[in-house]
Amino acid sequence: MIRLREIGDVVFTTPAVRALRSHFPHAHLTYIVEPSAAPVVLNNPRIDELLIAPRGRGISGFVADVALGRRLRAGRYDVSIDFHGGPRASLLTWLSGAPKRIGYQISGRAWMYTDRVARPRELRPRHSVENQWDLLAPLGIAAPTRDDFPVEMIADPATRAAVDTRLAAAGITRDHQLIVMHVSAGNPFRRWPLERFTAVAQALLARDARRRVIVTSGPSERDAAARVVTDAGALVCGEFSLTELRALVDRAALYIGGDSGPLHIAATSGVPVVALYGPTLPQRSEPWRAPQFLALAVDAGPLPCRPCDQRVCAPGDFRCLTWIEPENVIEAAERLLANPKKDLC
Repeated sequence: MIRLREIGDVVFTTPAVRALRSHFPHAHLTYIVEPSAAPVVLNNPRIDELLIAPRGRGISGFVADVALGRRLRAGRYDVSIDFHGGPRASLLTWLSGAPKRIGYQISGRAWMYTDRVARPRELRPRHSVENQWDLLAPLGIAAPTRDDFPVEMIADPATRAAVDTRLAAAGITRDHQLIVMHVSAGNPFRRWPLERFTAVAQALLARDARRRVIVTSGPSERDAAARVVTDAGALVCGEFSLTELRALVDRAALYIGGDSGPLHIAATSGVPVVALYGPTLPQRSEPWRAPQFLALAVDAGPLPCRPCDQRVCAPGDFRCLTWIEPENVIEAAERLLANPKKDLC
C-alpha cells in the first residue's frame, strides 16, 4: 500500500487498511508513507511493516526511489495498491513488480497498473474514504460502512501518560472541561482568521469556569497560537506531536478546527468535533466514524466558487472562510458541549 503526502489522506486510508486485514487475515501488509504522516499508522496493529520514504529532490531523490523499488521487488509482493496516484507513487507501484498493481485511471501513467479504477477530475461531494476505497474493488471487497470501518489512529500508553503529565503540570485535572482548538492549517485557503478563534475561545471560557481551552497549531504558526492564547486567556501546553495530539483529544470534551490533518486525527477518537469548512465540502472530508460520535460542520453556505481547487481565490476575499462568523462556531460548540451523546446531526 502506498499513500504519500498529506496527513489527512493517510487517515482516510485506515478504513481500507482494516478491510484488507479482515479480507486477507494472513497477508503481510506493508505501508509506504512519507515522514510527516507516518505517526498516523505507526502503531496500527493491522500493518506488519511500515516503510517511511522521505521525498528527495532531483537525481538523488530518483535514485532513492529506485532503490526502494528494488527492495519492494525483492519482497515479491502479490499486490501493490497506489492510494495516491501521483507520479512518485505510480513509479513505486510499478517498480514493485507485483503481478497485480492497482491504481487510478490517470492519463500518462495508467500503463503502470494492471488494474485501473476511474477517478473523475471534478471535485465531487463524495467522501475521500470512499474515493480511496474504490481501489479495493478489484480485490472483491464490498463498500464500507462508518460503523464497521471508521478511521483509526492508535495512541500508545506511553504517549497518553506523557500528555496526562503535561496537562497536570498546567493545572488541568479530570474535573475540567477541556476544549482543544487547532488554529492553523498547512493550506492558507483553509485558515480561519485568528481573531475569530480568539472570540470563540473568549466566549466559551466566559460561560463556564470549569472550561479550559488548549490552543494547538503547526510548528510554523506557533506565534499565531500564542497570540490567541494571550488575547483569549486560553492555555497552551507547548507543541504537540501528532501522536500527542491524538492522546490529547481523548481527554477533551470538544475539538474545534478547520479542515486539516489535525481535524482528521481528532476524528479517529470519539470526541465531539466542530469542523470549519472553507473551500472544501463536509461531504468530502467530514469525520468518518460511527454516527454516535458527533460532529457539526460550520461553513459559509452555498457559494458559486465553492468547492474550489485552492490555487486562486476567484472573488479575492476568501469569503468561504471570512463569512463564517464566530457566533456560528460558538453555537455549534455549545450544542455539543451540552449534549455530547445526543444525535444532533
